Formats: sequence, C-alpha cells, structure tokens
Amino acid sequence: MTQPKHILLFDGVCNLCNTSIQFVLKNNKKENIYFATLQSEVGVQLMQQYQIDANTINSLVFINEQKVYTKSSGALQLSKNLKMPYRLLATFLIIPKPIRDAVYNLVAQKRYAWFGKQATCWLPNPKWKHRFLS
Repeated sequence: MTQPKHILLFDGVCNLCNTSIQFVLKNNKKENIYFATLQSEVGVQLMQQYQIDANTINSLVFINEQKVYTKSSGALQLSKNLKMPYRLLATFLIIPKPIRDAVYNLVAQKRYAWFGKQATCWLPNPKWKHRFLS
C-alpha cells in the first residue's frame, strides 16, 4: 500500500485525542484522512521518516501530502478536510502561530488532567478500521 496523502498521528491513550479522532471520522466525508497513534510502530516509523522529534510532540501531527504540521497548525490544516462549517476553522490560521500555539500548548499540557487518560489505546469502530494504519 502506498502512503496515504493525509495522515493524522495522535496520542492513543488521551481521551480528548480519541474523542477528536471520532469527530474527524464523522466529519471527513471524503474519507481521505488516515490515522495512527504516536505510540504505534507505524506512528514511530512516520515520526522517524519525517524527522519529527518525539520529545517535542505530545498530542497530534498532521501529515498533509508529505508536509508536516504540528500543534495548532496541524489541527487547523486538518480542519480543511472536514465538512462545513468545521472547514471554516482554518480561518484561524491568520492568528499568529505563537499565539495559537500558546493556547494549544496549554490544552495539550492539561489534557490528561481535564479529560483523562486510558490505560490502552482506543479501538475504532469496525466500520472505520480500514482508515487506521496501525
């Protein structure tokens, strides 16, 4: 299988991340986004392939046609692939990255405390299983 054009790497034990993945699955009508957890073998391989420092990433990475987006840029670039009105979230890209990332970093740092953590990675509904690379 050739590598999909749109891949979202996410923290597989984070409740907020898992809920977000379910949201993307429901609102990506083109079904062109594929997923892998950061903790999976595929996730680790992709991080190495794209030279992403695992120590600086703690929630999501969006690989869009071999270009890597992290933090707020990743989330907002991802939104371009969702149905309306969620696609409009990409307009927040006009906000300077340091400001966007400050908000993103706060949520990323507090996500386990605010939303909880699972002992194991979330398993997708069987109808979505083909969209998961690991």
